[in-house]
Amino acid sequence: MLEHFNQASFEAAVAGDKPVLVDFFATWCGPCRMIAPAIEEIAAAFDGRAVVGKVDVDQEPALAKRFGVMSIPTLIVLVKGKVVEQAIGARSKNDISAMLERHL
Repeated sequence: MLEHFNQASFEAAVAGDKPVLVDFFATWCGPCRMIAPAIEEIAAAFDGRAVVGKVDVDQEPALAKRFGVMSIPTLIVLVKGKVVEQAIGARSKNDISAMLERHL
């Protein structure tokens, strides 16, 4: 299930034992819209094994700043609250899935 994180829900998600994939995006961002269907499919495919969520950088600028997000889309994988992998720019569904798979 795809989650839409705000500051409070983000903290709860990354505190768990499952890896977390976060898609930092904006509604006006073309490449963000291009990868959105892949992110939704990945969320369904990894349901129960990982947490997949999105952070709208316009609505949650503090989260974007905390992770140094300067370009979007930025994809970050966290394990136990620590960044273990990061990618900037549009990626294929396979590439994004592999990012998460490496940390299960």
